[in-house]
Amino acid sequence: MISRRHIAVAASILLASFATFAQNNTVRLVVPFSTGGPTDIAARVIAPLLSEAMGKTVIVDNRVGATGAIGAEFVARAPADGNTILFGTSSIMAANPALMQKLSYDPVRDFAAVSTVATIENILVVHPSVPANNVQELVRYAKDNPGKLFYGSSGIGSTYHLGSEMFANMTKTQLGHAPYKGQGPAAQDLLAGHIQIMFDAFNSAVPNIKSGRVKALGIASAKRHPELPDLPTISEQGVPGYATTIWLAFFLPAKTPTAIVDKMNQDLRSIMQRPDVKERFNKLGMQATSSSTGELDALLKQELTQWTKVVKDGNIKPE
Repeated sequence: MISRRHIAVAASILLASFATFAQNNTVRLVVPFSTGGPTDIAARVIAPLLSEAMGKTVIVDNRVGATGAIGAEFVARAPADGNTILFGTSSIMAANPALMQKLSYDPVRDFAAVSTVATIENILVVHPSVPANNVQELVRYAKDNPGKLFYGSSGIGSTYHLGSEMFANMTKTQLGHAPYKGQGPAAQDLLAGHIQIMFDAFNSAVPNIKSGRVKALGIASAKRHPELPDLPTISEQGVPGYATTIWLAFFLPAKTPTAIVDKMNQDLRSIMQRPDVKERFNKLGMQATSSSTGELDALLKQELTQWTKVVKDGNIKPE
């Protein structure tokens, strides 16, 4: 005869088994930003497609705070079983570590690179009052008027700040910095003429360029953008090697088995090459991309070196 105790024990074992199955069948895609932003929206485009490829439920988990460190640390400390993914960005994985010495995570030691998924190109724009129509003319004017031109950024230590400092260093110009709490307020002050220059994200800059409210001088990427083929890169205009493209990428906890990393890389590469995905990302002002694990690892290390040098040369301190 089966006792109540035996039934209770069996029920406990069954519930534990279901819990384990549910946990193993659910993948967390951790986004270190609030809902509704570009990174969050991009994650929600990819998540259901990755669910199909993995045969698991992929949920977007927004863990906001400490300029992305809370989300990054959560993934770094998660089990290395492929069920917790970081949707990392160039700011979280390269700019922040270059600027902040006491982060709770190490972008190289604590993560396994999987693949890039998107890039956001920046455009160098100026107020119409600035007497320059290309990068060479801007550099010449800045050198003739040291300290007169001010650029806006989304805050001290942001990739927009560091990218502007790198531009000033590479062109040997003196530019003033006006930090804001976000790119939106900076762009508004550029339109009002309170600042003269800024690097703005593609989708934010294009409407103002087309309306003539700002002038586009160059795109801050390695190659021209397909939607603005007549706009030269900054590198083409006498600043060789200059590029500050923002990238979005997937990372897993370090020590995740290679087979899991490689399978997720293959899934993402298939997803990001789909025409419908490319179209959706294009509407977000992004370009869908993918990479090998080695290419992402090399990109991360290259940018860590780049931003560390910019921070050191500019004596930039975190807020």
